[in-house]
Amino acid sequence: MPKYIAPTLQQLRLFEAVARHGSVTRAAEEVHLTQPSVSMQVRALEDKIGLPLTEQIGKTLHLTRAGKAVAEASRDILGRMAELEQALRDLEGEVAGPLSVAVVSSAKYVVPQLLGAFKRRFPKVEPHLEIANRQTVLARLATNSDDLCIMGQPPEGLSVVERPFLENVIVPVARADHPLTSETGIALARLAREPLIRREPGSGTRKAVQALFAEAGIEAGAHLELDDVEAIKQAVAAGLGVAFLSLHALRLELLAGEVAVLDVAGFPLHRQWYAVHREGKHLSNAARGFLDFLMAEGADEVANT
Repeated sequence: MPKYIAPTLQQLRLFEAVARHGSVTRAAEEVHLTQPSVSMQVRALEDKIGLPLTEQIGKTLHLTRAGKAVAEASRDILGRMAELEQALRDLEGEVAGPLSVAVVSSAKYVVPQLLGAFKRRFPKVEPHLEIANRQTVLARLATNSDDLCIMGQPPEGLSVVERPFLENVIVPVARADHPLTSETGIALARLAREPLIRREPGSGTRKAVQALFAEAGIEAGAHLELDDVEAIKQAVAAGLGVAFLSLHALRLELLAGEVAVLDVAGFPLHRQWYAVHREGKHLSNAARGFLDFLMAEGADEVANT
């Protein structure tokens, strides 16, 4: 049985990075150290534990059984240390430390500027922004991976706290020279005859538009289905069809005259952007501060930019 000597936090931090990346080089880039420095610390950790932690097979770095155990313990210890650091900051009442926010892709046109304004006010906050489709954001919410999730429709069947902070206006848009741009009071049934571009299944925008057509008893097929807002805007500008998008996502294209909002009965749809977190979740000072900022100043901040 090898004699065990406790490793340092720095050694655990560096080894966790190596284990996560499967590469000393990428780990060194992440922690801003040289590759020899990281390799030396990993060897020192192996000497303390008395067992090899990695093995090189071909060009691929693998963890040994001992390495896998140390990597798992490292993640646990480093996570607990991060929690301790945040708890101490919270006791001091300081708005500082990590802030993880997951955002559905259609909200990416407003949340970065809100995070930026919040960061300028509280420079010690360390924001991390994850932008993904609705299904991915819902999965992150279910596993409590973030402090806050921003979406247009809170989930059903999951105990959450949801706070509306900004109006989300959804409009039908077409290429600027589309024949319908000169018409007013366009009926939904007429619009349904156009080639429509819709979001992916599960999208909050898609659900809202489908509900409107369903209430009118109109079946609207899809000419294209895309899961990226930028791709949808490009498709509309290219004349491939009519889409339904948040006004927040269209500011530049409308200013450039590339697309136009259609005057369609039942539109615009007035929805909300929500800040959501799991019920019972303890919000750090940074998360609580950002949520308060969204509620008190989010709409004005977006309107003034």
